[in-house]
Amino acid sequence: MSPFRDLSQSTPKEALFDLAPLPMDQEGLARDFKRYYAHTLGRDRDCKSAYYPYKALAIALRDRLMERWKRTRLAHDEANCKRTYYLSLEFLMGRSLSNALLNLGVDDAAQKALYDLGLVYEELEDAEMDAGLGNGGLGRLAACFLDSCATLQLPVKGYGLRYEYGMFRQLIENGRQLEEPDHWLRDGNPWELERPEYTQRIPFGGHTEQYKDEAGNLHRRWVDTHDVLAVPYDIPIPGFKNDTINTLRLWSAAATDEFDLGEFNAGSYPESVAAKNNAEHITMVLYPNDASENGKELRLRQQFFLACASIKDVLREWIRLHGRDFTEFADNNCFQLNDTHPAVSVPELMRQLMDEQHLDWDTAWSITTRTMAYTNHTLLPEALERWPVRLFQQLLPRVLEIIYEINARFLSKVAARWPGDMERQRRMSLIEEGGDPQVRMAFLAIVGSFSVNGVAALHSQLLKEGLFRDWFELWPEKFNNKTNGVTPRRWLAMCNPGLRALLDETIGEHWVHDLKRLEQLAPQADDAAFRKRWDGIKRQNKERLAALVAATCRVEFPVDFMFDVQVKRIHEYKRQLLNVLHVIHLYNRIKHGDKDIGAPRCVLIGGKAAPGYEIAKLIIKLINNVAGVVNSDPEVSDWLRVAFIPDYRVSVMEVLAPGTDLSEQISTAGKEASGTGNMKFMMNGAVTIGTLDGANIEIREQVGDDNFFLFGHTAEEVQRIRGHYDPNGIIANDPALEEVMQLLESGHFSQFEQGIFSPLVQGIRSPHDPWLTAADFDSYRRAQLLAAETYQDRERWLRMSILNTAHSGFFSSDRTIAEYNNDIWRLEPVPPTPWGSA
Repeated sequence: MSPFRDLSQSTPKEALFDLAPLPMDQEGLARDFKRYYAHTLGRDRDCKSAYYPYKALAIALRDRLMERWKRTRLAHDEANCKRTYYLSLEFLMGRSLSNALLNLGVDDAAQKALYDLGLVYEELEDAEMDAGLGNGGLGRLAACFLDSCATLQLPVKGYGLRYEYGMFRQLIENGRQLEEPDHWLRDGNPWELERPEYTQRIPFGGHTEQYKDEAGNLHRRWVDTHDVLAVPYDIPIPGFKNDTINTLRLWSAAATDEFDLGEFNAGSYPESVAAKNNAEHITMVLYPNDASENGKELRLRQQFFLACASIKDVLREWIRLHGRDFTEFADNNCFQLNDTHPAVSVPELMRQLMDEQHLDWDTAWSITTRTMAYTNHTLLPEALERWPVRLFQQLLPRVLEIIYEINARFLSKVAARWPGDMERQRRMSLIEEGGDPQVRMAFLAIVGSFSVNGVAALHSQLLKEGLFRDWFELWPEKFNNKTNGVTPRRWLAMCNPGLRALLDETIGEHWVHDLKRLEQLAPQADDAAFRKRWDGIKRQNKERLAALVAATCRVEFPVDFMFDVQVKRIHEYKRQLLNVLHVIHLYNRIKHGDKDIGAPRCVLIGGKAAPGYEIAKLIIKLINNVAGVVNSDPEVSDWLRVAFIPDYRVSVMEVLAPGTDLSEQISTAGKEASGTGNMKFMMNGAVTIGTLDGANIEIREQVGDDNFFLFGHTAEEVQRIRGHYDPNGIIANDPALEEVMQLLESGHFSQFEQGIFSPLVQGIRSPHDPWLTAADFDSYRRAQLLAAETYQDRERWLRMSILNTAHSGFFSSDRTIAEYNNDIWRLEPVPPTPWGSA
């Protein structure tokens, strides 16, 4: 019998759940903190660990989140409002403690309470592990979006997976990346609330069969499945000082039965728990390496597990409030698919509406195509997911049947629109034929959605002109752009308290939720006294960053040097290699006695390479080898320092963004969809050096040409170069690059590992190099020299820094979410119910 059955004898009185609001002042927080520390956690004077006071404070804050959380959920129910569900395989949340303090408006009160108890807040903050639920910009964007939805009081619920282990912890040994498990849930997560009463059953395997209902109508059903349980864990998402708490629901996989008692009694223990282990593997590790067949299977399982559980949950909630009448479902619900990973939601919603709710195809398809919206995050064709049909047949046979039916009906529309154009039908088919047919998931998402958006103006344009041109010609009304943004709460107010205080004093506090107000800073760029204060805050932030580099990299960064930073996923298109070539160029000039390189600089690079991405891992090795040579040479170290910061993550970026002078956004034009790191750096007063790629274009438009260091070929020029690209000719005619290549090829940076960097050299010299590293080197070198010379003019640089912050308002995720809402979701803001109503 389920422990979650309804109460039969009891009728809870209102006094059980309608409690007086908890105090938000210093005294109230201190009282609850002491009770949780001493009684709930059982700590005393012998406890020296920072973890337990951190946990006590987290529980005290969670109580205050909880009472607002319940009022928010009740308000959504009572308003009978339209809702949006944000489906994403990644939510890179980082740490929750500082975010909760800021958004609840109790950061000062809590820090004073801790101080009076003899505790240092920063030590408690460092005791919290980053939530390992993402591996890069996609997941961090999702986290920013949830923050903005709550701040704008929009009824939006996030759905993701509760990975037991994050992507991996990155270690550097002898310059090489090593991967170590990131068991971020090892000590539990005080911010989550398990909701086992909403557990869903997820089918895999089995087969389909036809049957007749009582009226004699034929139907299909999925039978003999091997089911897995999806257990939900909810995380509160607080809005900024508005009492709204939205929900991120994460699904954890569990077996339907703990073990096979028959196998256990027969003495076969491993077999008895096999089903349990297989089930739990689904949410054990973030994004398994899909290079192997087992990796592909597990990743498809993860995607379907998310889609199936989330849709079941949404339909359960609809039925609770409206019964089984789905007439108005599409008018009141929207699913936003964050990239292609949740694309299987399209046929899965069809399956649940037809097979479980018994709607006919046309009704189910009408609902599906009016509720699904798809965000594309990539311009790389190889990143558009495709899954073997045979794998679908093995794992999701009923879903595959529906995909084939969707495809057949869709291709008939293509044929009607372009009669006889068989090549176009082949290009647009959801099934890529061949020896091993594949399901094209991005195409499935487009067909099943009413909205398709890119994430920067250039990205959206290139989608329409390139990857999705056929689809744009068929459905131009579906396509739109939503340039990404980042939350100013975490990425300015929280991570840069010194600048926050100066902004509050100068333009008032409302900028935190209305970032366009930063434009009022622009006149201050001409005020010498203001520039001096700005410089002092930047110096403090650089000291904090230098301390982090010293502790983690054992490299000293002088704070008077220009801090030149590139942190992001290691990938060839992001061109960390171009950055390293420039470092080698600077090293070479200094060694030849040419010190005319502008300001001395500290170059910091960080990011993780996918475990199976050997070239990316080799780039990391090169960065570390070059750093080793540069930093050990006293002739060079007065002008140049280099470090690779290991295990780049959200909490590290919270130190990097405020302390950076020059932000490296140097991807090959036409390859970066948007970028969000560029926005975080800009918001904190860094000046960008970059190509006209992704959101760099809009950053430059906002801040002006004079406050951005531009280099490189445009996306159109990149396309024209292909086919007659001659990197060896470029190298031969560029003495600076030729000397860099000679140093690299001579083994100067690999004296005991001869030939190790040959694949990188071959890539640079290849006429088929898609990243055009050699083609952009000279332009990059000149832009870098201009940046270093400009940095020497402190007053000019400070003006540029202030103006970058002043013009960063457009890149608030509040603006992005407002656009999603105005153009796609069409939700009404819903404030929480008044106190005493929950």
